[in-house]
Amino acid sequence: MKPPPTDAYSLILEAIDVGIFKPGDRLVESDLAERFGVSRTPIREALQRLETQSMLTRDGRSLIVASLDYNQLAELYVVRAELEGLAAGLAARHATPEEVRVLRDMVEDDRSLLGKPSEMARANRRFHKQIHLASHNRFLVQQLDLVHRSMALLATTSLAAEGRDEDALKEHSAIVAAIEAQDENAATQALRDHISKAFVTRLKLDSGEVKSTV
Repeated sequence: MKPPPTDAYSLILEAIDVGIFKPGDRLVESDLAERFGVSRTPIREALQRLETQSMLTRDGRSLIVASLDYNQLAELYVVRAELEGLAAGLAARHATPEEVRVLRDMVEDDRSLLGKPSEMARANRRFHKQIHLASHNRFLVQQLDLVHRSMALLATTSLAAEGRDEDALKEHSAIVAAIEAQDENAATQALRDHISKAFVTRLKLDSGEVKSTV
């Protein structure tokens, strides 16, 4: 397990990522300084940095956690599908046997999280991050980090939809099988299909067509 972040920027970003701060929440310097036990200067600098990165937005004089509108969401998923697919294809070419084993173990371990959307969402991020690392392309990993940072601005996870967690695990298993077989095309397509299905599920959640378990 990774150690907890220590700098103000990482502390706030982590809090957004795990849902402590949600889209629309107002962030106040003094409150954050007290919460994280740091002075207001690094908090102020962190907030400015997050605003520059569009993680925060202005509401009058206040800074709030940004949210994504429909068009931004669609654009994000297009980019995510392409970059994630590329990562899976490169992982099929470059992943070591040990990295493949880690991915396979992740899929098996995550079966114990079925029915627990928040925990499954965290496990899902770890799984995708492992694929990014297995691509062995540092520039791609950097771009995917930016994409996944923006994913933190979504108020809910598609894994909260009834039955989506089981389907996602099956898709994860298919992705790992393609990577293990060193089939770049199959790995790329399996990952793109996985992201596409997640996007469809999110749209259905937002429209009320499917029920949420949270």
